[in-house]
Amino acid sequence: MKRIEPLIPIFYIDFYKVGHVSQYPKGTKYIWSNWTARYTHRVNSHHVTAFGLTYFIKRYLIQEFNENFFGKPWPQIEAQYREVISATLGVANPKTDHLEWLWRYGKLPLAIYGVPEGTDVPYNFPMMVLTNTQPEAFWLVNYIETLMSNVMWIASTSATTAKRYRKIFMDASRSFGNKDFGFVDWQGHDFSFRGMSGIESACLSGMGHLLSFSGTDTVPAILTARDYYGAPLTVGGSVPATEHSVMCAGSKEGELETFRRLITEVYPEGTVSIVSDTWDLWKVLHEYVPQLRNEILSRKRGKVVIRPDSGDPVEISLKSLSILREVMGVDDNGLINGMALIYGDAITEDRAKKIVKGAIDLNLNPYNEVFGIGSYTYQMKTRDTDGLAMKATCVDLGNGPEAIFKDPVTDSAGKKSHRGIPVVFTDDNGEWQIQETLDPRMLDQCSFKKFFEDGQLLFEESFDEIRKRARQ
Repeated sequence: MKRIEPLIPIFYIDFYKVGHVSQYPKGTKYIWSNWTARYTHRVNSHHVTAFGLTYFIKRYLIQEFNENFFGKPWPQIEAQYREVISATLGVANPKTDHLEWLWRYGKLPLAIYGVPEGTDVPYNFPMMVLTNTQPEAFWLVNYIETLMSNVMWIASTSATTAKRYRKIFMDASRSFGNKDFGFVDWQGHDFSFRGMSGIESACLSGMGHLLSFSGTDTVPAILTARDYYGAPLTVGGSVPATEHSVMCAGSKEGELETFRRLITEVYPEGTVSIVSDTWDLWKVLHEYVPQLRNEILSRKRGKVVIRPDSGDPVEISLKSLSILREVMGVDDNGLINGMALIYGDAITEDRAKKIVKGAIDLNLNPYNEVFGIGSYTYQMKTRDTDGLAMKATCVDLGNGPEAIFKDPVTDSAGKKSHRGIPVVFTDDNGEWQIQETLDPRMLDQCSFKKFFEDGQLLFEESFDEIRKRARQ
């Protein structure tokens, strides 16, 4: 089979970007654009967690462009570009001199300023501002908008979503009277990998989840956090668990013995999660668990975790917890002896709230249940969930920076843009302030850090530092 070459990153665009280099006013030298969460479709949401910029810079602005643009011969790039644009846009002689200039410059002439990752940014406050460092590259600032929007929205959106789940579990834990909140790190478990739109979206979303939790079944998210943010492999983890094929293979008649073999022979110690509704969840809870009670309690450490996987999550969870409480008893901390529950099908924030509240109403510690947060949560979001968009708000046409803006009279969704170069500050009370300026020097004198300039990553933090900030 013929080897498929990687795409040239100048093709990571919407078609309309091709002609913009000629459409800007003659004499354009610099453009300033910002990345902002303009509004939200969430309930009771006031902030968005900034995340994903370091990954985007390393993966695309450095690695991808160095390998597949600057690292390839210009004649090869030009030939491919002309072939594609001629065939798709019907342009007989596509403009390429601006691309050749970029190739000869040998690095991306961009400067990117942003708030430190993990920061909670109020809506309509920019997370980052980017501009060109060479006047010949004025067209490049918004040329990469498509790529930036495509890659970055999901990391930030999922980080924001995970933080909302963490708050649910923290609030419930405090309500019950817990003093140790360490288990909250494992109470939200990433089940989303199989339902995400692709490997990269699973990695980025999965890293966003890991800012708030340690529990995950998305292995590539851990490796991506290691490779791009220096995280240790212990940044996330899981426990041994069965699936329906395992239970089915042991046969319906042999289900009890499958449970017994798993908890006494295969996993005589440590936590193991067993999917329990392959046939009859209630039979498992009312018959098998009582018969296995002594074996469960005699295990050296860890818990046997029952996993329902169908039905109404709230009803099934609370009924299952109630049965386990009666069969196994609870300790002084309200934890079911030797057992716990995990539910990972169609969990939402509202359902999670109802379940932890219901557990407390049963005088049970909310730590008795872990939640598999899946693609029903993470994939059913879009770039518009938090209104994330990149807009140009300042240009230099040769006479210094001038403010530009959009303010559609038909707008009803918060699409009005900033004017000028928006810079952000926090005052002495920690409140966010924004200033729309025409002085580019202010980008170095506000809450932004300069992450990137002329092909170099200038500001970098570890995943642990970002995670600590996100959990504040």
